Amino acid sequence: MNMNVIVGLMIPFIGTTLGAMMVLFMRKEINNHLQRVLTGFAAGVMVSASFWSLLIPAVEQAKESMGKTGVIPVVVGFCFGMLFLLLIDTVIPHMHLDESVEGLRSGLKKTTMLVLTVVIHNIPEGMAVGVLYAGWMQGNAAVSFSAAVSLAVGIAIQNFPEGAIISMPLHANGMSKGKAFLQGTLSGVVEPVAGCLTILLASQLVPWMPVLLSFAAGAMIYVVVEELIPEMAEGEHSNTATLAFMLGFAGMMMLDILFG
Repeated sequence: MNMNVIVGLMIPFIGTTLGAMMVLFMRKEINNHLQRVLTGFAAGVMVSASFWSLLIPAVEQAKESMGKTGVIPVVVGFCFGMLFLLLIDTVIPHMHLDESVEGLRSGLKKTTMLVLTVVIHNIPEGMAVGVLYAGWMQGNAAVSFSAAVSLAVGIAIQNFPEGAIISMPLHANGMSKGKAFLQGTLSGVVEPVAGCLTILLASQLVPWMPVLLSFAAGAMIYVVVEELIPEMAEGEHSNTATLAFMLGFAGMMMLDILFG
């Protein structure tokens, strides 16, 4: 694995770290309205990345080798991606911002379950970046190095508020600023790890690249539908989270088209 790929896999993690760092400089917890806005932005980025960076290249590559029937393995990969995250969501105990708990019963602390929520979010993001770098490393015509970098940068941008959203509530619940920053940062470690594992897997499954691309897209869409959209719609009705979704989607689309 060359240095460019290693640096690329670390970009989203850097975004999470910078966001978690906000707890060191801000005195108050992020208010609920701002949390919904940031969540809406993150949802827009993830939906846009799933479509422009993953599904379109998957369909284009599958059609080249299989014609119109190439859409079938792409659809299968997408569905399996959603089912994979459904399994993780069902098994791993985690807590949402409204303090509702999902997953198997456990004696874990609230703070630990909050971190696990972000870890679940980050798995498909790391996979998505990893599968694009894998495609580029294999000389896949449907995937370019700049497309992989633009996706990594787009995810890093949405990880910035996500890092703050996890570290600041931890501090508000009594954790020290330093420890809250560390926990927020560690929640992003899963992204480069998931990216590396995806690259290793993809190197053994070169002909299945369209399936891997759509699998990552399905996993990301699951997070948006199951977690982010309900969170951005909580509380008093507001259109600002919807507008933030629009900005996230448009920004990621621009990144992908201009640099992909």
